[in-house]
Amino acid sequence: MKEFEGQVASWTLIPSSGGVFEVRVNGELVFSKKQLGRHAEVEEIRQALAARLRP
Repeated sequence: MKEFEGQVASWTLIPSSGGVFEVRVNGELVFSKKQLGRHAEVEEIRQALAARLRP
């Protein structure tokens, strides 16, 4: 995540149970394993972050 160092002040990992993996940017859900029924690909998470963090 070095690509976003200048744009992200902090990252927060929130433990959960039941196989839930979600990625949120400023409160907006950008990936949900539970909703999609599959694991995230690294590139799709990177693209989702880039789309919301770049000016």
